[in-house]
Amino acid sequence: MGGLLDDPFGWVAVASTWVLPVLFAVTFHEAAHGWVADKLGDPTARLAGRISANPLRHVDPFGTVILPALLLLLRAPFLFGWAKPVPVDFRNLRNPRRDMVLVAAAGPGSNLIMAAIATGLIYTVPLMPQVAAQWWYLNLANAITLNLILMVFNLIPLPPLDGGRIAVGLLPRSLAMPLARLERFGILILLGLLFLLPLVGGQIGYDLNVLSWIVGVPVQVLTGMLVSLFGLN
Repeated sequence: MGGLLDDPFGWVAVASTWVLPVLFAVTFHEAAHGWVADKLGDPTARLAGRISANPLRHVDPFGTVILPALLLLLRAPFLFGWAKPVPVDFRNLRNPRRDMVLVAAAGPGSNLIMAAIATGLIYTVPLMPQVAAQWWYLNLANAITLNLILMVFNLIPLPPLDGGRIAVGLLPRSLAMPLARLERFGILILLGLLFLLPLVGGQIGYDLNVLSWIVGVPVQVLTGMLVSLFGLN
């Protein structure tokens, strides 16, 4: 892939196999949050038009466009992004503490479903015209990887990630409240783990790519399980 990225036309070819997986993954992830919230009593996302399959309603300029492109250009070991968070007023939920967990889990759950669908669609590759077969296969393979990365990444128990909200909803209040207060610093912590820590590790000769360890191993295991479940080689 390195040779392709050194060539502008090759870069476009590689990027074209990521655009659809990224848009589908982040769009349905956010729409799932809003859909479940609506079913549990909070219509905020529906009234804002965010329970939609239209990617333009969910695109975040940095998380959906700039960061994935930057990771691709830097040849990062994995690619991910995010969309604009769907607005949810937890006070409207019928059982706020329990329903917050369900709303948060809906996003990663949607990514698992999309990864499974993409795995099943691998069987359609031989049906495609030869000129499009490899492009279609790469889209599906990237969709599997990206959705599993998004699922595992978002389940990290750190607010504002979904895993943080799930943890806040499940933990005793004595532990949940200090964790909830981390939300204002959550993105800075994640960016530090993603960029700063590996940079420092490179300078001192140690592999400190913590997120790669936390996310990469479960993604490999889940990919193997899906491949086995669908009877693929």
